[in-house]
Amino acid sequence: MIEDKNQERTDLSQLGEFGLIDHLTKHFEIKQETTIKGIGDDAAVLDFKDNQVVITTDLLVEGVHFDLSYMPLKHLGYKAVVVNLSDVFAMNANATQITVSIAMSNRFPLEAIEELYAGIETAAKLYGVDVVGGDTTSSTTGLLISITALGTVSKEDVVYRNGAKPNDLLVVTGDIGSAYMGLQILEREKEVFKVNPNSQPDLEPYTYIIERQLKPEARQDIVKLLKELEVKPTSMIDISDGLSSEIIHICKQSKVGCDLYENKIPLDPQLISTCEEFDIDATTVALSGGEDYELLFTISQEDFPKIKANPNLTVIGFITDENSGMNLVTRAETKIPLKAQGWNALNNQES
Repeated sequence: MIEDKNQERTDLSQLGEFGLIDHLTKHFEIKQETTIKGIGDDAAVLDFKDNQVVITTDLLVEGVHFDLSYMPLKHLGYKAVVVNLSDVFAMNANATQITVSIAMSNRFPLEAIEELYAGIETAAKLYGVDVVGGDTTSSTTGLLISITALGTVSKEDVVYRNGAKPNDLLVVTGDIGSAYMGLQILEREKEVFKVNPNSQPDLEPYTYIIERQLKPEARQDIVKLLKELEVKPTSMIDISDGLSSEIIHICKQSKVGCDLYENKIPLDPQLISTCEEFDIDATTVALSGGEDYELLFTISQEDFPKIKANPNLTVIGFITDENSGMNLVTRAETKIPLKAQGWNALNNQES
């Protein structure tokens, strides 16, 4: 949190728009066979042959989606890529290309934008996607990042949100809720820092949940795993808005109900201890927190033996008929209707 006042600072106006684009994109390498022409012409040229193409885009706005007082620019660039790729993987697709557009105010020197692009480049390399275009422009309101991601999937492998059937099992990857509590720690330390700028926070007890917030990972591995296990989900979605919201999306689009079991929701021990510290209910955080970027999907019961021993996957409930409604089955075995409360439920609970 302590800023180095002696950093080198190159004004963006020294490069001009095209010079800036050339400077920022010179290290991007083309890896995908589907990329015929990347950056450097009026448009990218891609060739997907027999595959279906999935495309998704996200806009991240400073002060709304991120806070630069605790989000390093390199992490921000990385996260901006990951949140888009997560949507591609939620279609059971392979990510292939991204475009990157940014708008920044004159308070950002070249070195800051280089950091942002270093994070974008790291994510692109790790996930094997090509950066094939985008735009840069000026902003009067801070930093905006828009990333569009493309991917490919064969017609028989694509998975939508609307395919869940009664008696299907509800499955989730990883653990849920940690990203939200990581954000709570960062917000708390920011307030402490405002009061006492010399204080250095001890973040050691919170390393996992903070990483879940600042450097999430998209579950590319799950797409490969399901293929290896010969399991095709009947429906799938990524968990960006909280578990309850995503379950409701699947149920509404599939015209089904569900029973979600509270005692089956996978929670990390660091999340549980931090919830106790903040006096927040861990189930509420898991249901409403968001930004986990795990995958939620449904499978037919006959596929259960293929996944049951896998540490990446947890069965958390099952699909019912539409008339049964969407329910949380509590630890006391009572049924409560699921609500898509998102951040509001948590914020109300804290206040």
